[in-house]
Amino acid sequence: MSAATASAKGLALRTAQVAGLLLVFALMIVAIRLAPQPYGTPTTIAAVGFLLLGGLLTSALCEIVGLPHLTGYLLAGVLAGPHVLQLIEHDTVEQLSLVNTLALALIALAGGAELHAGTLKRLLRSLAWNNWTQAGLVLLATGAVFYTFSGPLVFGDALGWRGLLAASALWGVLAISRSPSATLAILSQTRARGPLTTFSLAFVMSSDVIVILTLALTMVFARPLMDPSASLSFEELGALGHEIVGSVALGTTIGLILAAYLRLIGSQLLLVLIALGFGVTEGLRYLHFDPLLTFLVAGFVVQNLSNQGEKLLHAIEETGSVVFVVFFATAGAHLDLPLLRAMWPAALALAAVRAVTTIIAHRVGSRLARDEPVVQRWGWASLVSQAGLTLGLSVVIERSFPALGTAFRSLVIATVALNEVLGPVLFKLALDRSRETQARPSLLPGPP
Repeated sequence: MSAATASAKGLALRTAQVAGLLLVFALMIVAIRLAPQPYGTPTTIAAVGFLLLGGLLTSALCEIVGLPHLTGYLLAGVLAGPHVLQLIEHDTVEQLSLVNTLALALIALAGGAELHAGTLKRLLRSLAWNNWTQAGLVLLATGAVFYTFSGPLVFGDALGWRGLLAASALWGVLAISRSPSATLAILSQTRARGPLTTFSLAFVMSSDVIVILTLALTMVFARPLMDPSASLSFEELGALGHEIVGSVALGTTIGLILAAYLRLIGSQLLLVLIALGFGVTEGLRYLHFDPLLTFLVAGFVVQNLSNQGEKLLHAIEETGSVVFVVFFATAGAHLDLPLLRAMWPAALALAAVRAVTTIIAHRVGSRLARDEPVVQRWGWASLVSQAGLTLGLSVVIERSFPALGTAFRSLVIATVALNEVLGPVLFKLALDRSRETQARPSLLPGPP
């Protein structure tokens, strides 16, 4: 095939994709105008189909300028959401949030299945140094900036210096949380392989445990600062130990059962993964176990204690090809643009400080760990993204500290929105510059 023919076919394909995208939006607009009142299940089904088609077509157009598919999914959701074209109402977006339960379970399973015990052992020094510098430098720097500038701007004198100190510490913990979903989505799209890919996957997945532990410890000491009548209690540490030990134990059990099922039966995996994603997740929440940690351990057990890891990853790929598009498109529709517009100065400043200190902390930790040059240079890029995990932690903080009100979580949402959009772009750029991407990605997403 000549270069001219290939170029003509490529132009024709892009033209068809643009036309298809415009047609999808036009049809949705007409449908909304004819039936302006949303109604139950049919509206939800229509929203799923629209976000799937719109997300896929938008991601294909983003690929032209080198942006990751995830950006296209988010953009389609933002445009269709309740704050722009209003093609999908807020209530429908809330109903689509049920997809998050399945998506996060698949993300954690795939993340655990991507972790090999030998790789973790080889990266132990790097993970230790980088987690230490990130948890130390980023937490302290972002907390100090929040205490000095953003805290007084948001809360004024309502909290007092003690309450503001507690809020700053809690903000610092949120700053060291990452986005496993965004990291895995970019790795799936680019099919990347190499030192940077290995480090990014291992660090982001392993740091979740540290974030959960750090938040629990911080909440113990923040409570008497926020409420002078409260006394220092270590009961929450016992609850934390119960949560971690129980999650690991149950995750190991689920992993062994899943490995046996894959080996002995191996059929109807779609139904099995859906049952795990919805049914088991609800059970874990009832038992006060962490679903992300549980499924992460389960995937790790399947990969390292059996020979069924590749079969599990292939099943997740088939199941997640639709789920992840809707997941990230829904996240885009969830972005509160009026809130972001109102709080953008503080959110932008906090996001910028977090990004800069993340880069500095990684350079320090990576140099102390004597990582490979490509990891020292680009390893920070996977640490900028934030999404569901950070928002989930902010809900826990809001419930535990009512004095913070909605202002604290609103600022979290605005900051996460910036990191959610910028982070994936930076990570894909780093993978491209380090030449770890294996092939031109396809339109449909692969495994998370």
